Parts: sequence; C-alpha cells; structure tokens
Amino acid sequence: MKILVAVKRVVDYNVKIRLRDDGSGVELNNVKMSINPFDEIAVEEAIRLKEAGVASEVVVVSVGTSKSEETLRSALAMGADRGVLVDLGDAGIEPLAVAKVLRKVAEQEDPGLVILGKQAIDDDCNQTGQMLASLLGWAQGTFASVVEVVSATSAKVTREVDGGLQKVLLKLPAVVTTDLRLNEPRYASLPNIMKAKKKPIGKPTLAELGLSETDIAPRLEVIETRAPETRSAGVKVTSVAELVDKLKNEAGVL
Repeated sequence: MKILVAVKRVVDYNVKIRLRDDGSGVELNNVKMSINPFDEIAVEEAIRLKEAGVASEVVVVSVGTSKSEETLRSALAMGADRGVLVDLGDAGIEPLAVAKVLRKVAEQEDPGLVILGKQAIDDDCNQTGQMLASLLGWAQGTFASVVEVVSATSAKVTREVDGGLQKVLLKLPAVVTTDLRLNEPRYASLPNIMKAKKKPIGKPTLAELGLSETDIAPRLEVIETRAPETRSAGVKVTSVAELVDKLKNEAGVL
C-alpha cells in the first residue's frame, strides 16, 4: 500500500510572529521556516506504517512555492521515499485550492491512505483534510491519536473529540488527519539528510494535473491583520476580601 502525506512550509513554531507594517499579513522575509508540526507527525506515522510492513512506499507532497522543496527534503530525510512539489507561486493559497490539487495528485498516485496534519499553525484553518476527503468521496478520520491498518481494505482510527475518544472503522482508501498525541516525530540523522538530497521530487504543473488558474483562484479577501491586545500585568492581593472586591468592582466578573 502506498501512503501519501501532505506537508506545508510554515513559520517555525519557535519564531515570534511579526506583522507587516501595512497589516496585510505576517512578515515572512528573513524568517526561519520549517515543516508544519502536525504534518511532521503525519510523516512520522506514515514511516512507522512502512517500517511495520503495512506500507510499501511513502510519498510526500507539498503545495506552495519553489521554497517548499526544502520542506519536502526535511520529510525525505525523516524516511519518506520521494516527493511531489506543486508550485503555485507567491499567490495566496487557500485550503480549498490545496484540496483540489491534492485530489489530483491522489488520483495520479492512487494511494491506499492519505495522511495530513489536522491544521497548519499559520492559519489554523483545519479544513484541507476534510475538503480533500469530500472531493475524493473517501472516508475520513480526523484528529487521529491512534491509527491502525487492520487489512488492505480497512483501518481503525481513534479520534480526539470534545467528550473523550471516538473509535471509527474506515474503509480504505481514506483520509486521516493527525493530532498531537499520535506520535513523536524522529530527528533526521546526518546520513539520511545526505540521502534525502538524492531522492526524487516530481514537479507537475497545474495543466499536467488537469487544473487551471481558475480552479485555484482565491475566494477570500484579507481585510486586516492585527496582533492580539497585550495583557496587562497581574496584581497581588493580601486577602480574600480584597480579591472579591477587585473581581466585582474592577474586573466586573462577579
């Protein structure tokens, strides 16, 4: 079984976000970028399934700019077999457009399982996996904390839901989105980093995928981006009576 994993290039989670002066978005110039943490978990899970003998090949795909090749190399260094890069330029890429591209890639690659991070840490949309499953007409298991391939035709997924855990049985092929508790991604070793430089990365065009510019045209307009209000410093109280007074007369919560 082949596993297809989608990865996204995002601002590294250790970087403090800065907004552009005109409020049009996040400043990306001279900022460290890395693979989206949830997608890294997806790559790790696919590699573990291959190591367990469940999968025969792990293919990573990224939809973005030419700079996303670096993100794919990171996934290849972890242990993925080959990559696919769909370069859509610097235009804003929305979840639906990504889902449409991934659908075409999935139709060409014919995987038994598609794994994505549940969301990207830059926009937190949490939409691409669900949209992809809908476009493909496949079963989906979102927010997965456990993935078990039962047979060539079915998989069990334990989902993180508000009320606890939900276990679902999916008919393969299916789409799975990963939660934080699914696994802990490995660090790429130096030999694997060197090997990743020689692993193939296909670069199909939109036309080769059967898509046009109209198919991926933006449908949303960003009106304004602004940072959250800074929190005021806390204060210390000397008694319960003083605490109640402040909560009632200053905070207005009582």
